[in-house]
Amino acid sequence: MIRLLAVDDSALMRRLIGEVFAGEADVEVTFAKNGLEALALLPELKPHVITLDIQMPQMDGLACLDRIMIEHPCPVVMFSALTGDGARETLDALSLGAVDFIPKPGGAISLKVDVFGPLLVEKVRSASGARLGGTHRLAERVRLKTGGTALAGRPLGRPRSVAAAARTRLSPVVDDSVERLVLIGSSTGGPPALDAVLAPLPADFPWPIVVAQHMPATFTGALATRLDRLCALSVREVVRPMVLEPGTVYIARGDADLIISRRSGALAALPTPTSAAHRWHPSVDRMVDSALEHVSAERLIGVLLTGMGDDGAAALSRLKAGGGRTIVEAEETAVVWGMPGALVRSGGAEAVLPLDQVANGLTDLAGRS
Repeated sequence: MIRLLAVDDSALMRRLIGEVFAGEADVEVTFAKNGLEALALLPELKPHVITLDIQMPQMDGLACLDRIMIEHPCPVVMFSALTGDGARETLDALSLGAVDFIPKPGGAISLKVDVFGPLLVEKVRSASGARLGGTHRLAERVRLKTGGTALAGRPLGRPRSVAAAARTRLSPVVDDSVERLVLIGSSTGGPPALDAVLAPLPADFPWPIVVAQHMPATFTGALATRLDRLCALSVREVVRPMVLEPGTVYIARGDADLIISRRSGALAALPTPTSAAHRWHPSVDRMVDSALEHVSAERLIGVLLTGMGDDGAAALSRLKAGGGRTIVEAEETAVVWGMPGALVRSGGAEAVLPLDQVANGLTDLAGRS
Protein backbone atom coordinates (compact mmCIF):
# COMPACT_ATOMS: atom_id res chain seq x y z
CA MET A 1 0.00 0.00 0.00
CA ILE A 2 1.35 3.43 -0.98
CA ARG A 3 0.70 5.99 1.75
CA LEU A 4 0.23 9.35 0.04
CA LEU A 5 0.10 12.67 1.87
CA ALA A 6 -1.51 15.34 -0.32
CA VAL A 7 -0.81 18.89 0.88
CA ASP A 8 -2.94 21.65 -0.65
CA ASP A 9 -4.82 24.62 0.78
CA SER A 10 -7.56 24.35 -1.88
CA ALA A 11 -10.56 22.27 -0.78
CA LEU A 12 -11.45 21.72 -4.46
CA MET A 13 -7.99 20.43 -5.24
CA ARG A 14 -8.03 18.07 -2.26
CA ARG A 15 -11.41 16.73 -3.38
CA LEU A 16 -10.17 16.14 -6.93
CA ILE A 17 -7.03 14.38 -5.69
CA GLY A 18 -9.26 12.14 -3.59
CA GLU A 19 -11.40 11.34 -6.63
CA VAL A 20 -8.32 10.58 -8.73
CA PHE A 21 -7.07 7.98 -6.24
CA ALA A 22 -10.47 6.60 -5.24
CA GLY A 23 -10.13 3.88 -7.85
CA GLU A 24 -6.51 3.02 -6.99
CA ALA A 25 -6.76 0.19 -4.47
CA ASP A 26 -3.07 0.31 -3.57
CA VAL A 27 -2.96 4.03 -2.69
CA GLU A 28 -4.18 5.41 0.64
CA VAL A 29 -4.49 9.21 0.73
CA THR A 30 -4.25 11.51 3.75
CA PHE A 31 -4.77 15.26 3.34
CA ALA A 32 -3.18 18.32 4.91
CA LYS A 33 -4.39 21.90 4.38
CA ASN A 34 -0.99 23.57 4.73
CA GLY A 35 2.68 22.96 5.38
CA LEU A 36 2.44 23.17 9.17
CA GLU A 37 -0.32 20.56 9.27
CA ALA A 38 1.71 18.33 6.95
CA LEU A 39 4.80 18.52 9.16
CA ALA A 40 2.73 17.57 12.21
CA LEU A 41 1.44 14.45 10.41
CA LEU A 42 4.81 13.15 9.20
CA PRO A 43 6.17 11.37 12.32
CA GLU A 44 3.13 9.11 12.73
CA LEU A 45 1.95 8.79 9.11
CA LYS A 46 5.38 8.09 7.58
CA PRO A 47 4.13 8.61 4.02
CA HIS A 48 5.76 6.90 1.05
CA VAL A 49 5.07 9.92 -1.19
CA ILE A 50 4.01 13.54 -0.62
CA THR A 51 2.35 15.83 -3.16
CA LEU A 52 3.00 19.43 -2.20
CA ASP A 53 1.55 22.67 -3.51
CA ILE A 54 4.03 25.54 -3.72
CA GLN A 55 1.67 28.45 -3.05
CA MET A 56 0.10 28.04 0.42
CA PRO A 57 -0.58 30.34 3.39
CA GLN A 58 1.26 30.14 6.74
CA MET A 59 4.11 28.05 5.29
CA ASP A 60 4.70 27.86 1.55
CA GLY A 61 5.62 24.65 -0.23
CA LEU A 62 9.32 25.42 -0.52
CA ALA A 63 9.69 26.11 3.20
CA CYS A 64 7.73 22.94 3.96
CA LEU A 65 9.84 20.90 1.53
CA ASP A 66 13.00 22.24 3.15
CA ARG A 67 11.82 20.92 6.52
CA ILE A 68 10.60 17.60 5.10
CA MET A 69 13.92 16.78 3.43
CA ILE A 70 15.85 17.45 6.64
CA GLU A 71 13.48 16.06 9.27
CA HIS A 72 11.68 13.22 7.43
CA PRO A 73 13.21 12.65 3.97
CA CYS A 74 10.55 11.32 1.60
CA PRO A 75 9.88 11.43 -2.16
CA VAL A 76 8.00 14.66 -2.89
CA VAL A 77 6.12 15.60 -6.07
CA MET A 78 5.49 19.35 -6.37
CA PHE A 79 2.39 20.98 -7.82
CA SER A 80 3.73 23.75 -10.04
CA ALA A 81 2.10 26.72 -11.73
CA LEU A 82 2.72 27.03 -15.48
CA THR A 83 4.28 30.48 -15.14
CA GLY A 84 7.78 31.89 -15.17
CA ASP A 85 7.73 32.27 -11.39
CA GLY A 86 6.31 28.76 -11.08
CA ALA A 87 9.15 27.37 -13.17
CA ARG A 88 11.82 29.04 -11.05
CA GLU A 89 10.15 27.85 -7.84
CA THR A 90 9.93 24.33 -9.24
CA LEU A 91 13.64 24.25 -10.06
CA ASP A 92 14.35 25.50 -6.53
CA ALA A 93 12.17 22.66 -5.21
CA LEU A 94 14.08 20.08 -7.26
CA SER A 95 17.36 21.45 -5.91
CA LEU A 96 15.97 21.08 -2.38
CA GLY A 97 15.24 17.40 -2.98
CA ALA A 98 11.81 17.06 -4.64
CA VAL A 99 11.94 14.12 -7.04
CA ASP A 100 9.38 15.36 -9.57
CA PHE A 101 6.69 17.92 -10.31
CA ILE A 102 3.33 18.10 -12.04
CA PRO A 103 1.82 21.23 -13.61
CA LYS A 104 -1.21 22.24 -11.57
CA PRO A 105 -4.31 22.63 -13.73
CA GLY A 106 -5.80 26.09 -13.77
CA GLY A 107 -9.16 27.49 -14.72
CA ALA A 108 -11.97 24.93 -14.66
CA ILE A 109 -9.89 22.30 -12.86
CA SER A 110 -12.68 19.72 -12.77
CA LEU A 111 -12.87 19.76 -16.57
CA LYS A 112 -9.20 18.76 -16.84
CA VAL A 113 -9.21 15.84 -14.42
CA ASP A 114 -9.31 13.25 -17.23
CA VAL A 115 -5.86 14.45 -18.37
CA PHE A 116 -4.49 15.48 -14.99
CA GLY A 117 -5.60 12.35 -13.10
CA PRO A 118 -3.70 9.64 -14.99
CA LEU A 119 -0.55 11.79 -15.00
CA LEU A 120 -0.80 12.35 -11.25
CA VAL A 121 -1.23 8.61 -10.61
CA GLU A 122 1.79 7.86 -12.82
CA LYS A 123 3.92 10.48 -11.03
CA VAL A 124 2.98 9.19 -7.57
CA ARG A 125 3.64 5.56 -8.48
CA SER A 126 7.01 6.48 -9.96
CA ALA A 127 7.91 8.59 -6.91
CA SER A 128 7.05 5.72 -4.57
CA GLY A 129 10.00 3.83 -6.05
CA ALA A 130 12.32 6.84 -6.24
CA ARG A 131 15.72 6.71 -4.61
CA LEU A 132 16.73 9.55 -2.30
CA GLY A 133 20.49 9.93 -2.09
CA GLY A 134 21.76 8.83 1.30
CA THR A 135 24.03 11.87 1.52
CA HIS A 136 21.39 14.41 0.47
CA ARG A 137 21.62 17.28 2.99
CA LEU A 138 23.21 14.84 5.43
CA ALA A 139 25.07 17.50 7.41
CA GLU A 140 21.84 19.37 8.14
CA ARG A 141 20.05 16.18 9.19
CA VAL A 142 22.90 15.28 11.55
CA ARG A 143 22.91 18.83 12.97
CA LEU A 144 19.18 18.57 13.64
CA LYS A 145 19.50 15.20 15.40
CA THR A 146 22.36 16.44 17.57
CA GLY A 147 20.47 19.51 18.73
CA GLY A 148 21.56 22.06 16.13
CA THR A 149 18.97 24.56 15.02
CA ALA A 150 20.35 25.93 11.76
CA LEU A 151 18.30 24.82 8.79
CA ALA A 152 19.23 25.51 5.20
CA GLY A 153 17.62 28.40 3.40
CA ARG A 154 17.24 27.25 -0.21
CA PRO A 155 20.57 25.92 -1.35
CA LEU A 156 21.60 25.62 -4.95
CA GLY A 157 24.53 23.36 -4.25
CA ARG A 158 27.31 23.22 -6.81
CA PRO A 159 28.47 19.68 -7.65
CA ARG A 160 31.95 18.50 -6.80
CA SER A 161 34.62 19.41 -9.31
CA VAL A 162 35.97 16.88 -11.77
CA ALA A 163 39.22 16.77 -9.83
CA ALA A 164 37.42 15.94 -6.59
CA ALA A 165 35.45 12.99 -7.95
CA ALA A 166 36.85 9.47 -8.13
CA ARG A 167 38.13 8.90 -11.65
CA THR A 168 36.76 6.22 -13.94
CA ARG A 169 38.78 6.72 -17.11
CA LEU A 170 37.44 5.99 -20.58
CA SER A 171 39.58 5.98 -23.70
CA PRO A 172 38.95 9.07 -25.84
CA VAL A 173 37.21 9.19 -29.17
CA VAL A 174 39.95 9.44 -31.80
CA ASP A 175 38.51 11.86 -34.31
CA ASP A 176 39.91 14.97 -35.96
CA SER A 177 36.55 16.03 -37.37
CA VAL A 178 34.87 19.15 -35.99
CA GLU A 179 31.51 17.41 -36.26
CA ARG A 180 31.32 15.70 -32.93
CA LEU A 181 28.40 15.81 -30.58
CA VAL A 182 27.28 14.86 -27.06
CA LEU A 183 23.61 13.90 -26.68
CA ILE A 184 22.10 13.81 -23.16
CA GLY A 185 18.67 12.51 -22.18
CA SER A 186 17.00 12.87 -18.76
CA SER A 187 13.58 12.94 -17.14
CA THR A 188 12.45 12.47 -13.51
CA GLY A 189 15.21 13.84 -11.27
CA GLY A 190 16.96 15.25 -14.32
CA PRO A 191 17.52 18.95 -13.46
CA PRO A 192 19.77 18.28 -10.42
CA ALA A 193 21.50 15.50 -12.38
CA LEU A 194 22.21 17.95 -15.20
CA ASP A 195 23.71 20.32 -12.61
CA ALA A 196 26.08 17.57 -11.53
CA VAL A 197 27.09 16.60 -15.07
CA LEU A 198 27.40 20.02 -16.73
CA ALA A 199 28.70 22.31 -13.97
CA PRO A 200 32.14 20.62 -13.70
CA LEU A 201 32.83 20.79 -17.46
CA PRO A 202 35.34 23.46 -18.57
CA ALA A 203 34.35 26.40 -20.76
CA ASP A 204 36.52 25.02 -23.59
CA PHE A 205 34.88 21.57 -23.62
CA PRO A 206 35.47 20.71 -27.29
CA TRP A 207 32.09 19.21 -28.29
CA PRO A 208 28.63 20.78 -28.52
CA ILE A 209 26.17 19.23 -26.03
CA VAL A 210 22.47 18.80 -26.78
CA VAL A 211 20.03 17.95 -23.97
CA ALA A 212 16.50 16.53 -24.07
CA GLN A 213 14.97 16.90 -20.60
CA HIS A 214 11.29 15.95 -20.29
CA MET A 215 9.65 19.24 -19.23
CA PRO A 216 6.92 21.69 -20.28
CA ALA A 217 7.97 24.67 -22.38
CA THR A 218 7.47 27.07 -19.47
CA PHE A 219 10.18 25.26 -17.52
CA THR A 220 12.95 24.62 -20.06
CA GLY A 221 13.78 28.31 -20.46
CA ALA A 222 14.18 28.66 -16.70
CA LEU A 223 16.28 25.48 -16.67
CA ALA A 224 18.61 26.86 -19.35
CA THR A 225 18.94 30.17 -17.49
CA ARG A 226 19.76 28.39 -14.25
CA LEU A 227 22.32 26.07 -15.85
CA ASP A 228 23.93 29.01 -17.66
CA ARG A 229 24.43 30.65 -14.26
CA LEU A 230 25.96 27.49 -12.74
CA CYS A 231 28.14 26.35 -15.65
CA ALA A 232 31.33 27.57 -17.29
CA LEU A 233 29.76 26.45 -20.57
CA SER A 234 27.23 28.67 -22.33
CA VAL A 235 23.71 27.19 -22.00
CA ARG A 236 20.90 28.11 -24.40
CA GLU A 237 17.31 26.99 -24.91
CA VAL A 238 16.61 25.98 -28.52
CA VAL A 239 13.69 28.19 -29.53
CA ARG A 240 14.81 28.55 -33.18
CA PRO A 241 17.31 26.77 -35.46
CA MET A 242 20.78 27.11 -33.92
CA VAL A 243 24.13 26.12 -35.43
CA LEU A 244 25.96 23.85 -32.97
CA GLU A 245 29.20 25.19 -31.52
CA PRO A 246 31.75 23.74 -29.07
CA GLY A 247 31.57 25.02 -25.52
CA THR A 248 27.80 25.38 -25.70
CA VAL A 249 24.92 23.36 -24.23
CA TYR A 250 21.62 23.36 -26.14
CA ILE A 251 18.47 22.61 -24.10
CA ALA A 252 15.51 21.29 -26.12
CA ARG A 253 12.39 23.40 -25.69
CA GLY A 254 9.62 21.68 -23.76
CA ASP A 255 6.31 20.60 -25.31
CA ALA A 256 8.22 20.04 -28.55
CA ASP A 257 10.91 17.79 -29.94
CA LEU A 258 14.42 18.65 -31.06
CA ILE A 259 16.11 17.26 -34.16
CA ILE A 260 19.66 17.54 -35.43
CA SER A 261 19.86 18.70 -39.04
CA ARG A 262 22.04 20.85 -41.29
CA ARG A 263 21.84 24.54 -42.08
CA SER A 264 24.19 25.81 -44.82
CA GLY A 265 26.24 22.66 -44.38
CA ALA A 266 26.68 23.08 -40.61
CA LEU A 267 25.13 20.91 -37.91
CA ALA A 268 22.20 22.62 -36.26
CA ALA A 269 19.58 21.97 -33.57
CA LEU A 270 16.00 22.62 -34.64
CA PRO A 271 12.84 22.74 -32.52
CA THR A 272 10.03 20.76 -34.15
CA PRO A 273 6.45 19.78 -33.25
CA THR A 274 6.10 16.64 -31.18
CA SER A 275 5.75 13.29 -32.92
CA ALA A 276 2.87 11.00 -32.00
CA ALA A 277 5.28 8.09 -32.49
CA HIS A 278 7.04 9.08 -29.26
CA ARG A 279 5.44 9.17 -25.81
CA TRP A 280 7.77 11.52 -23.96
CA HIS A 281 8.85 15.00 -25.03
CA PRO A 282 11.28 16.41 -25.83
CA SER A 283 12.02 12.92 -27.18
CA VAL A 284 15.49 11.50 -26.52
CA ASP A 285 14.97 8.75 -29.11
CA ARG A 286 13.99 11.23 -31.82
CA MET A 287 16.92 13.54 -31.01
CA VAL A 288 19.46 10.71 -31.17
CA ASP A 289 18.02 9.14 -34.32
CA SER A 290 18.09 12.51 -36.09
CA ALA A 291 21.75 12.95 -35.12
CA LEU A 292 22.57 9.53 -36.59
CA GLU A 293 21.15 10.70 -39.92
CA HIS A 294 23.78 13.43 -40.17
CA VAL A 295 26.76 12.30 -38.08
CA SER A 296 28.43 8.90 -38.02
CA ALA A 297 27.92 7.05 -34.74
CA GLU A 298 31.67 7.02 -34.06
CA ARG A 299 31.52 10.80 -33.63
CA LEU A 300 28.72 10.75 -31.07
CA ILE A 301 28.60 10.29 -27.30
CA GLY A 302 25.24 9.47 -25.75
CA VAL A 303 24.46 9.96 -22.06
CA LEU A 304 21.29 8.71 -20.35
CA LEU A 305 20.49 10.01 -16.88
CA THR A 306 17.70 9.42 -14.37
CA GLY A 307 14.12 9.14 -15.57
CA MET A 308 11.07 6.90 -15.67
CA GLY A 309 10.14 5.01 -18.83
CA ASP A 310 12.52 3.91 -21.58
CA ASP A 311 12.97 7.00 -23.77
CA GLY A 312 16.43 6.98 -25.34
CA ALA A 313 17.16 3.28 -24.84
CA ALA A 314 16.32 2.19 -28.40
CA ALA A 315 18.14 5.01 -30.20
CA LEU A 316 21.22 4.93 -27.96
CA SER A 317 21.44 1.17 -28.47
CA ARG A 318 21.56 1.88 -32.22
CA LEU A 319 24.20 4.53 -31.61
CA LYS A 320 26.40 2.08 -29.68
CA ALA A 321 25.87 -0.69 -32.26
CA GLY A 322 27.14 1.72 -34.91
CA GLY A 323 30.36 2.41 -33.03
CA GLY A 324 29.27 5.32 -30.82
CA ARG A 325 30.02 5.67 -27.12
CA THR A 326 27.41 5.62 -24.34
CA ILE A 327 27.42 6.53 -20.64
CA VAL A 328 24.59 5.56 -18.30
CA GLU A 329 23.91 6.83 -14.79
CA ALA A 330 24.30 4.03 -12.25
CA GLU A 331 21.30 2.73 -10.32
CA GLU A 332 22.71 3.74 -6.95
CA THR A 333 22.58 7.46 -7.79
CA ALA A 334 19.58 7.65 -10.15
CA VAL A 335 16.35 8.98 -8.64
CA VAL A 336 14.48 6.66 -11.03
CA TRP A 337 16.46 4.02 -12.92
CA GLY A 338 13.88 3.52 -15.65
CA MET A 339 15.56 5.09 -18.69
CA PRO A 340 19.15 4.15 -17.72
CA GLY A 341 18.08 0.65 -16.72
CA ALA A 342 16.32 0.11 -20.06
CA LEU A 343 19.53 0.97 -21.91
CA VAL A 344 21.58 -1.37 -19.73
CA ARG A 345 19.11 -4.22 -20.29
CA SER A 346 19.22 -3.65 -24.05
CA GLY A 347 23.00 -4.02 -24.07
CA GLY A 348 23.50 -0.42 -25.20
CA ALA A 349 25.45 0.86 -22.19
CA GLU A 350 29.23 1.06 -22.55
CA ALA A 351 29.94 2.68 -19.17
CA VAL A 352 27.65 2.69 -16.12
CA LEU A 353 28.85 5.45 -13.80
CA PRO A 354 27.69 7.08 -10.56
CA LEU A 355 26.43 10.58 -11.24
CA ASP A 356 29.51 12.30 -9.83
CA GLN A 357 31.71 10.44 -12.34
CA VAL A 358 29.71 11.17 -15.50
CA ALA A 359 31.46 14.50 -16.11
CA ASN A 360 34.80 12.68 -15.80
CA GLY A 361 33.64 10.12 -18.34
CA LEU A 362 32.62 12.82 -20.79
CA THR A 363 35.91 14.64 -20.31
CA ASP A 364 37.86 11.45 -20.98
CA LEU A 365 35.86 10.50 -24.07
CA ALA A 366 36.22 13.99 -25.51
CA GLY A 367 40.00 13.56 -25.30
CA ARG A 368 40.79 15.76 -22.30
CA SER A 369 42.63 14.60 -19.19
